[in-house]
Amino acid sequence: MPAPQYETIALEQDGSTLTLWLNRPQVKNAFNGLLLKEVSSALDVIANDDSVRVLIVSGKGDCFCAGADLEWMRAVVDYTFEQNVKDSQVIADVFFKLYTLKKPTIAAVNGPAIGGGMGFVGASDIVIASQSALFGLSEVRLGLVPACIGPYVLRRGTPGRLRRYFLTGERFGPEIARDLGLVDEISPAADLMDSAQRMAKNLLVGMPLAQGKAKELLERVPEMPLKEAAAYTVDMIAKLRAGEEAQRGMRKFLEKK
Repeated sequence: MPAPQYETIALEQDGSTLTLWLNRPQVKNAFNGLLLKEVSSALDVIANDDSVRVLIVSGKGDCFCAGADLEWMRAVVDYTFEQNVKDSQVIADVFFKLYTLKKPTIAAVNGPAIGGGMGFVGASDIVIASQSALFGLSEVRLGLVPACIGPYVLRRGTPGRLRRYFLTGERFGPEIARDLGLVDEISPAADLMDSAQRMAKNLLVGMPLAQGKAKELLERVPEMPLKEAAAYTVDMIAKLRAGEEAQRGMRKFLEKK
């Protein structure tokens, strides 16, 4: 894909896998309005670029994402309600775009993922954490709640077990994060990106349309009544079977046999 110039993120493509680096290591990759705008813009480009099949999100330096930038928070303190709505919508839009991206996504959590940084964890399909990773939903300690990131963190993890961490704001390591359902795999720090690339290769075995439809199915079916889900899935598989991608895949499989 073309390499647009960004101030707060960096894009690095290796074959069909693209890594989006949060690139503000001097402030622990904390996000501000510009970073959110640039991530949102990059996700739009990625969504429409067929050369990208898998997206990895990680952080430069020793931190994944420390949440909101302090200077940005100082400005937010004086916002009106209307300004807060507009500002919060930008945050919500970024994680919605990441979660609904039709391509598989991997969060490679290289260090602390705190507050809003947990949105990148919750909105990713697969999460691989370094042994040095640290997690925290610290918003209640500031008089806030994990609102815009909540829908994604709660979809990824076990809601009942996450209640403690939503209410206390305490931090926890990768083993607890895995027990909570937030992390799929724990990797030695030095091997984290290799582990993410290996997972990307596993994902590249799948076919792109099928993976996009699988994500759609995973999101929609659990909320459907059984009868509606049955009709929806019959329609989905019938259309896929008749499509060019599945026809090619099935013929290739049958020829091998």
